[in-house]
Amino acid sequence: MNHWIDRRRSGVLLHISSLPGPFSRGVLGEEARDFIDTIVHAGFSVWQFLPLGPTHGHGSPYESLSSSAGNPEFLDLRDCVSRGWLSEQSCQAVIDGELTPEHARSEAADGFWSHVAEDAALAEVVDAFLTQNADWLDDYTLFTALKNDYRDLPWWEWSEPLRDRSATALNIAKAEHASCIRQVQFEQFLFAYQWQKLKQYAEDCGLMLFGDLPIYVAHDSADVWANRGFFTVNDAGLCEEVAGVPPDYFSESGQRWGNPLYRWERLQEAGFEWWVKRLKHQLARMHLLRIDHFRGLESYWSIPGDMQDGRIGEWRPAPGAELLETLQEKLGMLPLIAEDLGLITPEVTELREAFGLPGMKILQFAFGGDASNPYLPHNHEVQSVAYTGTHDNDTTQGWFDSLPDDLKKYISDYLGSEEDMPWPVIRSLFASVARLAILPAQDLLLLPGEARFNTPGTLEGNWNWRLDKLESLQKVTGKFQQLNRLYDR
Repeated sequence: MNHWIDRRRSGVLLHISSLPGPFSRGVLGEEARDFIDTIVHAGFSVWQFLPLGPTHGHGSPYESLSSSAGNPEFLDLRDCVSRGWLSEQSCQAVIDGELTPEHARSEAADGFWSHVAEDAALAEVVDAFLTQNADWLDDYTLFTALKNDYRDLPWWEWSEPLRDRSATALNIAKAEHASCIRQVQFEQFLFAYQWQKLKQYAEDCGLMLFGDLPIYVAHDSADVWANRGFFTVNDAGLCEEVAGVPPDYFSESGQRWGNPLYRWERLQEAGFEWWVKRLKHQLARMHLLRIDHFRGLESYWSIPGDMQDGRIGEWRPAPGAELLETLQEKLGMLPLIAEDLGLITPEVTELREAFGLPGMKILQFAFGGDASNPYLPHNHEVQSVAYTGTHDNDTTQGWFDSLPDDLKKYISDYLGSEEDMPWPVIRSLFASVARLAILPAQDLLLLPGEARFNTPGTLEGNWNWRLDKLESLQKVTGKFQQLNRLYDR
């Protein structure tokens, strides 16, 4: 049994961007602490969210500019005002939509570095942060500065010396873009500070933070630009092979994700050091961490880079056991949850179980097929994490409303409850033997499909849903207090 899930627990899934507040998206401020207070009062002891990295224009947290950096859009600018780094007028102008957050962060960076020059204690803390994080931060700050200079062109379309990281070109670029680099250093320092402050608050409240680690990184990222030898990119920076999945019941043409694949043999020769650093950095932020697409650690679908879907490709073995052994040796017991959805072979299950990693059970997947469906509550395992749905699913109310009448009747017969939907599904989640049960915030509020967070395979209208105010959650805390007590969570 994974000792990190030490007892029956329940949690709420809500991404940071979905928190309420005065800014255009949620931030690491008082609303985050109020959210913790609210769900703890309701009996929950876990808060799950999506990857925290800076995103591309489409906003997907699974396609980040860096797997180690924090998203500067989550910074609470009110904190900068209280510290004298940013004027109250500028902060209010951001709230009113009269000033972009980027301009305000630039002003705050100037104020911050002025304070650093005058405060020896602060300067010492900042220097320590820059030194301790240099292995990813130096590349990311320069990458961001160059992305700005090239008006967001991907790194493989930069000048050849910068694309190929000529030492001379990099040194010149660092000098030319010193101001932008310092702003990004400030943003990452502040993110780390605000995050650790939030983590300490959560721990004081008895709440565990549950993060998310995509198995792959974005092609256009500091990770790939700075570590090309570990990825399936050619001398021009283009992908020779990309990640995805073959055709299945979700898609007749499969899925082409477009991420470069790993050159596993090179990673293994280097002692998986890149993975060790990546995981260590994330575990400093989280108490629990989900590995997205865990099956890719056992074998992965390799698609030729010039293919436009996932129909053509091949399965190739990955050294998942060797990787996990190394991570365990370097980092100790791994507080990981395996996202084991989709086409899961016995070999994938064997790998997960060999390292004591809980898998996932999704109730919205439970009612297809017969009574042997592994997602049906009577087939759940203690060593698992159960969900009504994830960030990729419809809300449970929206899901149920979209079903044909015969399937609705089957679900109602199986659950045997006279309560209105989605309460029977929610109650069965709490009753599951799974050690951890997670409920998306939309399901706490019984919201319809309009509140869906993401629809896989689409580019528009995703990642934007927000909790409008905490009062709506506070109104249902009594009901969930009761469910958490009844089912010993």
